[in-house]
Amino acid sequence: MLFDTHCHFDLLEDRAQWLEKCRASGVRHFLVPGVNPLHWRRLLALAQEEPDVWAAPGVHPLAADCWNPQVAHALEELLELPRVAAVGEIGLDAYTVESRRELPWQEAVLRAQLRLAREAHLPVLIHCRKAWEKLVSILREERAFEYGGIVHGFSGSVEMARICVDMGFAVGVGGALLRDGARRPPDVVRAVPEGMLVLETDAIGAWSGCALVDVARRVAQLRGWSEEGVAERTTANALRILNLKG
Repeated sequence: MLFDTHCHFDLLEDRAQWLEKCRASGVRHFLVPGVNPLHWRRLLALAQEEPDVWAAPGVHPLAADCWNPQVAHALEELLELPRVAAVGEIGLDAYTVESRRELPWQEAVLRAQLRLAREAHLPVLIHCRKAWEKLVSILREERAFEYGGIVHGFSGSVEMARICVDMGFAVGVGGALLRDGARRPPDVVRAVPEGMLVLETDAIGAWSGCALVDVARRVAQLRGWSEEGVAERTTANALRILNLKG
């Protein structure tokens, strides 16, 4: 049984077909992160309708301009619902010139959501691009190690992966691992402790066609595990980190 720890399939038009295909390939658990309050209702509806789907509502750093007291209060209430397993997708994004200008506000929104997660005793799903040092500093200052979570679509170095692991964050790997010529992702997969590795597809954008079984197969090659061993280890990791029962 595979666990897709980060799949935005709520944004796909062919949601039912995507789910059916994934289940047929052996995926039995799905965690769907939020990016914008406009999507939260649909996100929670899916988690309530599908017993193998869990929700992680939050505000993505590139949607930080929507954050206000009303949104904060709405998120705080959602975090009390039984089908909510984490706060996500939250973090920092300095990939473009425009997003770099918005970093101070992104940081404020990230801190606010980390505090809500701590109050709710929930793990977080972290997004980071080109802002690793600042992210690590904020995670430490906000004591994120108390509840941990998953660094989604990890794109940092082996050294940064180890720092995240030391703070209680699992490393999420997905489609980037399948790219021709990929260097960092394979090195990270080999280096991360087996108890802190989880799988994902993202299920949107460039990697909407990424199959979790292909990611698992690549991890098996890199770690010298069987494909069944990858499924067993990474699913157990996800269930533990998200405080879920199998």
